[in-house]
Amino acid sequence: MEGQEPSGRSLLLKRIEAIDEENLTYSFSLIEANVWKDAVEKVTYEHKFVPTPEGGSICKRTSTYYIKGDAEINKDQINDVYGKKTAGLFKVIEAYFLANPDA
Repeated sequence: MEGQEPSGRSLLLKRIEAIDEENLTYSFSLIEANVWKDAVEKVTYEHKFVPTPEGGSICKRTSTYYIKGDAEINKDQINDVYGKKTAGLFKVIEAYFLANPDA
């Protein structure tokens, strides 16, 4: 099947763009994803972790979509595909740190 591995799973390739430990930032790009293979060249995600007065942190994320030509993408599709995955990832990370406060 086009855009899928032989197992039928979605194809997704990532590239790390930058890691800045001092400023608590990192960015990566999705450079191949069969979800938008004809519409999007790449998507870059920039993350910045900001300390809170309570001792925790807030993660601020900016997403930049590089659209091919006159292609259009549906914002609902973005939320369905990546919004849910991101929310799930942060829930797993939060659960880990709550269970391991000294980590």
